[in-house]
Amino acid sequence: MNPPINVFDYEALAQAALPPVNWDFFYGGSDDEVTLRANRSAFERLRLRPRVLMDVNQCSINTSVLGLPVSMPVLLAPSAAHGLAHPDAELATARAAGAASTLMTLSTDSTRSLEEVKAVAQGPLWYQLYIYTMEEAQRLVQRAERAGYAAIVLTVDLPRYSRRERDLRNDMNSYQQAHYPDAFNGNAPHLVVDGSDNQHVYMGDAVTWDILPWLRSITALPIVLKGILTAEDASVAIKYGASAIIVSNHGGRQLDGVMPTIEALPEVVAAVAGRCEVYVDGGIRRGTDILKALALGACAVLIGRPVLWGLAVNGQEGVQHVLELLRKELTLALQLAGCASLADIQRSLVQVP
Repeated sequence: MNPPINVFDYEALAQAALPPVNWDFFYGGSDDEVTLRANRSAFERLRLRPRVLMDVNQCSINTSVLGLPVSMPVLLAPSAAHGLAHPDAELATARAAGAASTLMTLSTDSTRSLEEVKAVAQGPLWYQLYIYTMEEAQRLVQRAERAGYAAIVLTVDLPRYSRRERDLRNDMNSYQQAHYPDAFNGNAPHLVVDGSDNQHVYMGDAVTWDILPWLRSITALPIVLKGILTAEDASVAIKYGASAIIVSNHGGRQLDGVMPTIEALPEVVAAVAGRCEVYVDGGIRRGTDILKALALGACAVLIGRPVLWGLAVNGQEGVQHVLELLRKELTLALQLAGCASLADIQRSLVQVP
C-alpha cells in the first residue's frame, strides 16, 4: 500500500498490523454498534456553507484549553492499553503529542504509569479518572497532581460496563492475561471488564453528582466531565462547578443507540452558554469534521482511535503523522471556508439537515 495520506489509510494499515483480537478491542463498540457507526455518519450529513473572496493567505489554528496553549484545537482523548498497539505504548503517544504541541489525556487504564508518561511528555497532560474505589481514586488524583498533570477528566458515562460483544467473542480477559499480562497495569492493576456479570471491583454505579464536591476537596486541579450528551446534564455540571465538558458517548462503547456526539453538541453548548469550555469527541476523521465541530460551538475536539491507528502502524512517528495530517486538513478547510483563524468560524458555516 502507498504511504498513508489520511486517517482512513492509517485505519486500514492498523487493521492489517494488529492481531484481530487487539483490533476488535480498539475498534469495537457495544451491542449492535449503532452509535459507533452513527458517530461517523452524522458528520457526513452536515454540509458546509463557505464564504468566498476572503483574505486567507495567513491562517492560524493556535488556541488554548483551560488556559493551556496548544498548536491546534485537536487533543488526544483518553484510551486504554496503548501497549496493545505498540511496545512503547503511552510513552510514544505522549512524545508525539508533545512534538505536535498539543495535549494528551492519559487513561486510568493505561499501560505505563502516569509518572512514566509525565517524565517523557513535552506538552501538557490531563489525567482521566475511573472510580474503581474511592481510596484508589484519591491516590490516583493526588499522584496526578504531584506529577504535574493539569486537569482531572472524570468519565461520567460508565455506571456499568457495557456489553462489547467483540471482546466477549474473543474472551478478551483470558487473551489479555495470556498474551499481555501488563497491558493495564500502568496506574492500577485492572483487568478488561467484559460486560458479563463479572464486574470485578468497580463502583461506578454508585457514583453520583456528589462526587464533584469530593473531588474538589482532594485536588486543586480543574475538573473536566467526559460523557455529557444532554442540556439537562450540562446544566447540572455547571451547577456543580465543572471546569469543562467533553460531549462524548464513549466512542460508541457504552449505551448503544444514543445520539451521535456532533448532534448532541449544539444543545450542550446552548445550555452551557459560555460558562465553561465545551469539547467533543467521537467519529472525527477529517479536518472538515473538526471545522464542523468548531462551528457548532466546540472549543476543541479529541481524537481516540486515529491515535491508536498511528501508534500501531509506526509508533511515535505514526501518531505524529496522524496529528500533522489533521493539522494540515483543518488549516486547508479553514481557508477554503473563508476563515483566516479560528475566531472567524461562525455557526452559519454549518447547515444542519
